[in-house]
Amino acid sequence: MLEIIKILEIVVWILLILVILIQPKKSSLNLTTFWNEGVWKFERRGPEKTLHRLTIGLWTLYIALSLAYFFMA
Repeated sequence: MLEIIKILEIVVWILLILVILIQPKKSSLNLTTFWNEGVWKFERRGPEKTLHRLTIGLWTLYIALSLAYFFMA
């Protein structure tokens, strides 16, 4: 069982790296562009939103697998 968890952990780790690498890079942060009446306007749309959610999901799965491995060892 521990071997399966370790293999799944490695697969999730590789997928997490790939998802992070294909995310679009923010070129620069121009505060005057995003500032409007005291409200920040950062909104992910389309594929960027999907990649963001996938990153969070994979990270959560990786943490869960790591904790499972820790408590089962």
